[in-house]
Amino acid sequence: MKDLLIPLFALLFTGVIVTTAMANRDVPEQARVHTCVGECYEAYVAANGNILDQQRAAAAAAASASPAELGKTAFAGCTACHGAGGEGGVGPQLSGRDASFVNTALTAYKNRETRGPQSALMYASAAALSDADIANIAAFVESL
Repeated sequence: MKDLLIPLFALLFTGVIVTTAMANRDVPEQARVHTCVGECYEAYVAANGNILDQQRAAAAAAASASPAELGKTAFAGCTACHGAGGEGGVGPQLSGRDASFVNTALTAYKNRETRGPQSALMYASAAALSDADIANIAAFVESL
């Protein structure tokens, strides 16, 4: 059995190398999307603006969005447990709750305070949220 381990590992290593090499080669039937230079790039910039223009447009869109709209985007990470409409599931139902309840709860979880038997499940999620994120999520939940 030991005599088969070295050839088996060699075969596995070769397979990984070949797979990596094949993934990085150009395929004639596929367009190359990663080489937009010259006229291609100029056409892209004319249609979409340069990266700075795109970032400014995204910032302007975010600034003009309501807190509930911004909260809807931030709430996407909550849907696995609380449901897309806040109907509950693994986590409790949030629809029908007011913004102050959600704001208080998320702030407490962010500070690692216990609010119920499943509090520890919320610590990591809430820790990643800024105060603005919490306010936006609260506004979105209140709109459900």
